[in-house]
Amino acid sequence: MCYVYVIVNEACEIYIGYTGNLEERLQTHNAGGNDSTKGHTWRYAYYEAYADKEEAVLRERRLKSHGQSKRQLKARITRSIQVKE
Repeated sequence: MCYVYVIVNEACEIYIGYTGNLEERLQTHNAGGNDSTKGHTWRYAYYEAYADKEEAVLRERRLKSHGQSKRQLKARITRSIQVKE
């Protein structure tokens, strides 16, 4: 199983990626193992599961490169990406 995920940090910035292991990947982000996300504390706001890795990769690319796809997803998960207190 592969996952396309959206993580959010304390400043409500989002990052989109894909992985085969959600728990391990979040630990990597929070440990500074990714240059794009280091220096922040991240949590999952959303994820989609795919049986095929190529489908997950295509979805991630679509979300990262097509502004409309990303805008629609952000509108759908607005409450999930807000700061949790």
